[in-house]
Amino acid sequence: ECAKAEPFIKRALSIYEKSLGPDHPTLVTFLDNLGTLSHANGAYSKAESLFKRSLAIIEKLFGPDHPDVAESLSNLAEIYCDQGEYSKAEPLLKRALSICEKSFGPEHPGVIGSLNDLAMFYYDQDDYAKTEQLYKRALAISENALGPSHPFVAIILDNLAALYQDTKRDDEAEPLEQRAAKIRAINK
Repeated sequence: ECAKAEPFIKRALSIYEKSLGPDHPTLVTFLDNLGTLSHANGAYSKAESLFKRSLAIIEKLFGPDHPDVAESLSNLAEIYCDQGEYSKAEPLLKRALSICEKSFGPEHPGVIGSLNDLAMFYYDQDDYAKTEQLYKRALAISENALGPSHPFVAIILDNLAALYQDTKRDDEAEPLEQRAAKIRAINK
């Protein structure tokens, strides 16, 4: 289905570029969608170019510290991670988190996604201490801001439980898994 969508997205992008100009905010959605499709198809260099263009438009329009910039940085970082270019990805993920913390506040649910992205990055790098610290922070924010039965809490509990299992801490993982299962049951 995605392959069928690509020509339509490209055509729409071309039409909007011609009518609105190359830096119009409307283009960002089309660039991000094409970047996501390219990434999914393994066309990393194409995806990188599309995400960089989208990022440049957002930064020009809203400034370097806007929350939409954080999302673009995370998209770009994911491409680098998938290619094993971790030294390029880490500063982008840290910047995305910093932007969210400045925009929303350090204990706001708006930082949970960036915390999770950075935690997953460190997990892939086998830096389990940083991973655990970030997951625990995301969990605390989720519980305090969204409530102990929110679906985000279950996701973070599962992530933290997986970390504990991988580090042979099954006794700590099991209660987290059970709690996550209860939350999912409540939210069906």
